[in-house]
Amino acid sequence: MFPLTEENKHVAQLLLSTGTCPRCIFRFCGVDLHAPYKLSYEELLGELQKFLETEKDELILEVPNPPSKKIRLQELEVGIDGIDNLSQNGEGRVSVIEDGSTASKNSNLNVCNVCLGILQEFCEKEFIKKVCQKVEASGFEFTNLVFSVSFPPQLSVRESLFEVSVVFAHPETVEDCHFLRAVCPDCFKPAKNKQSVFTRMAVMKALNKIKEEDFRKQFPCPPNSPKAVCTVLEIECAHGAVFVAGRYNKYSRNLPQTPWIIDGERKLESSVGELISDHLLTEFKAESFNFSSSGREDVDVRTLGNGRPFAIELVNPHRVHFTSQEIKELQQKINNSSNKIQVRDLQLVTREAIGHMKEGEEEKTKTYSALIWTNKTIQRKDIEFLSDIKDLKIDQKTPLRVLHRRPLAVRTRIIHSMETCYVDEHHFRLYLKTQAGTYIKEFVHGDFGRTKPNIGSLMNVTADILELDVESVDVDWPPALDD
Repeated sequence: MFPLTEENKHVAQLLLSTGTCPRCIFRFCGVDLHAPYKLSYEELLGELQKFLETEKDELILEVPNPPSKKIRLQELEVGIDGIDNLSQNGEGRVSVIEDGSTASKNSNLNVCNVCLGILQEFCEKEFIKKVCQKVEASGFEFTNLVFSVSFPPQLSVRESLFEVSVVFAHPETVEDCHFLRAVCPDCFKPAKNKQSVFTRMAVMKALNKIKEEDFRKQFPCPPNSPKAVCTVLEIECAHGAVFVAGRYNKYSRNLPQTPWIIDGERKLESSVGELISDHLLTEFKAESFNFSSSGREDVDVRTLGNGRPFAIELVNPHRVHFTSQEIKELQQKINNSSNKIQVRDLQLVTREAIGHMKEGEEEKTKTYSALIWTNKTIQRKDIEFLSDIKDLKIDQKTPLRVLHRRPLAVRTRIIHSMETCYVDEHHFRLYLKTQAGTYIKEFVHGDFGRTKPNIGSLMNVTADILELDVESVDVDWPPALDD
């Protein structure tokens, strides 16, 4: 019978229409028979298209008994001239790597969006012949071989994010690779998150460095047969992280963006990140989260206007499929849970899309409003000149209040424009449009001369900031959504 059933038809049709090749469709539909995969690409595509056109499961493919998993190189393609003449007088290991000369010659081939063509052209007999010819021409002597395949790392992104892993152990032979540490000590360095230095990567690195004669002195070839089989330590299920983005408004002057912890002690009970992420953790059934945003505001600063862009990485989520309506309802649930924050434009995004939030971050602009106090009495005319200043360059030495977590440096920033609004003899409002990364509080009071010039020096007064609001963050991400 054709390996797909009626219940697979909708999935197969969807995958084929989005550019997935027949072999990948079989994989995603759980086809574990060998025979269908051995058909040529043209045959597979034709049979699949016929199946999708039929109303019932009417097509028949011969499915002989699957071949043994241990397959000799000669059995890959019977009848290739000279392949049976490979010498049997030695043993070793060979990894066959094909160069760019095997690029697709079929310009009409629609490259699979999942396997990137690996299960299309490179499963055909012509490519297998090339591999065999490469082995024959290499001149190596061997009695058995390891056939290794190295896939492009981006295949991991295009495949499913859900992973089932089975961890095996074999206590009886655990010391087999210990001799490698004496020969290649640099390959086995302790790591914080590793229980043993004998990781797969470390062992493979040592095997690549050790000379064959040294290896044979230390380890029997062929290896001794163990008495016990491997044991299964654990079977784990995990899902790759998913990402949620949006924009948030912060209305409280007593709320940090992330947990505020000083000397191991938490200072405030919540944070912007937690107020948003707690609901996401519940709905996505995730283990943990990582919060990031386009800049950050101090605990006593509000974020108004259209909000600040943020992204949240949800680690190992058990639920990942949400409709747009469900995301809207989740956004409303977050907004109803607190009067300290509000979110908008909540949406699922890719890991790559988060880069847009950080791109050119220091070239972006931000708009603020601040309530300023001065020690001297002022009149309207005393502040009017500030509105005439454009693209003012200032030098800011790392502020004293953040010096414990930021390196000491002098950063040049630009105050693009300022507008003022007189309040009374000691107060006025200042509206600023600045380069991102500008320390606004320090621009007002000067930070003991560490920011030059500053509002105090420009007005020849002692100035301080009483209130600060972020009015806009000019980052065009994530895309705005209709309410």
